[in-house]
Amino acid sequence: MALEKVLTSKTRSPAPTAPSEADHTLNISVVFTSVESTIMALRKAGALATSLNAQITLLVTQIVPYPLPLESPPVLLDWNERRFHTIAAESPVETTVRIYLCRDGVETLKNSLPPKSLVVIGGRQVWWPFTREKRLAMQLRHAGHEVIYTKTE
Repeated sequence: MALEKVLTSKTRSPAPTAPSEADHTLNISVVFTSVESTIMALRKAGALATSLNAQITLLVTQIVPYPLPLESPPVLLDWNERRFHTIAAESPVETTVRIYLCRDGVETLKNSLPPKSLVVIGGRQVWWPFTREKRLAMQLRHAGHEVIYTKTE
């Protein structure tokens, strides 16, 4: 159970001219983990998207605790909209931001991604083998998605 809000769409690269091209454009999904890691993941996805003529979707899961209704997250949605608009501006290609107000972030991602999606996740470079970001990447791989894990320096 989740509520979806499509936040922004911007274009820096030329849009496809024929409508049939726009319908079949490859999409690269970037999952928000932290600001620094997500910016690194957007750069990686941007390089891929430029060479593959793809677009990017930034997926943000905002967990709403059970005492609150899904429509009333603890962090104001307006504040998050401005925050993610700024982060999406780091991408060199067309980027759409989707914010999901949900109870379980991993299940929401699994349900919102099309089958066999290309997903880029950024994470920290740490000595510990199982960070939150690496576990998320493993869970999405087990769900059948192609996951690229990028490390911040």
